[in-house]
Amino acid sequence: MTLPSADQSAPAAATAPSTGLTSGGSRAPRRPGSLGPVGLVLAGGISVQFGGALAVTLMPRTGALGVVTLRLAVAALVMLVVCRPRLRGHSRTDWGTVIVFGVTMAAMNGLFYQALARIPLGLAVTLEVLGPLALSVLASRRAVNVVWAGLALCGVFLLGGGGGFADLDPLGVAFALAAGLMWALYIVFSARTGRRFPQADGLALAMAVAAVLFLPLGIVESGARLVDPTTLALGAAVAVLSSVLPYTLELLALRRLPASTFAVLMSLEPAIAATAGFLILDQALSALEALAIALVIGASMGAVRTQAGRGKMEVPG
Repeated sequence: MTLPSADQSAPAAATAPSTGLTSGGSRAPRRPGSLGPVGLVLAGGISVQFGGALAVTLMPRTGALGVVTLRLAVAALVMLVVCRPRLRGHSRTDWGTVIVFGVTMAAMNGLFYQALARIPLGLAVTLEVLGPLALSVLASRRAVNVVWAGLALCGVFLLGGGGGFADLDPLGVAFALAAGLMWALYIVFSARTGRRFPQADGLALAMAVAAVLFLPLGIVESGARLVDPTTLALGAAVAVLSSVLPYTLELLALRRLPASTFAVLMSLEPAIAATAGFLILDQALSALEALAIALVIGASMGAVRTQAGRGKMEVPG
């Protein structure tokens, strides 16, 4: 996939959030082979969870903070080179938005990888997804979306053994829940950044902010291990799978997808994480976990069908 680059000569309309409608109000035809906003979210979810499984295998080399540092630093370099974001012509509010987005991104990644160092991938994602689920309820303007969010929440707790998280490392649970809060904020500020910056410019700048914030932490924990060739190669793979592809796909999707639908789609992440854990980390699924996955998928499909044909809904805040 080729990431979008900044085009300073593009018309102003190209920088506005896309609604998929022509000037006459009819829906523009989708290009053959192109992914719709739901497809973009799902593709991003698959990429990020398989990247997370790969990151678990990298942690013995660098530690959790080292993995996050490599992920953010490599991803920021790739995005800056590919997007070539324009630095001039932005307001103070624009820069404030992109800086907060970067801080949120750094916190979300740091907290989640601290959780991964203490609890299994599937359960960490299960706890983290509570943040987007809460956002889906807050952002929804239709009562039926509360039902879909509740169904997805049942699946989330089934993935945790019917809500039985007591046997897990409590610090790992706390890190995962805090990462979920940051994930909800990430959704909000990703949408705001997408409205204020053309294409993926704001994402590239926010990722650079996150990388700069995390670099000292990674150096303190990992030191020279960060520049080992094998470690760098694995870190680059994690960066592409876990940051460059999913963040870009989600940013594009949020320009055309209602916030509540996006947030409930994020409840698919435990199912994708469980699949990645099985294929890469040899973590098998139980019958209860399979039932939970079915509930989560059913809730996500219901939310998408509920929102079909409706206009874009603003992200709260």
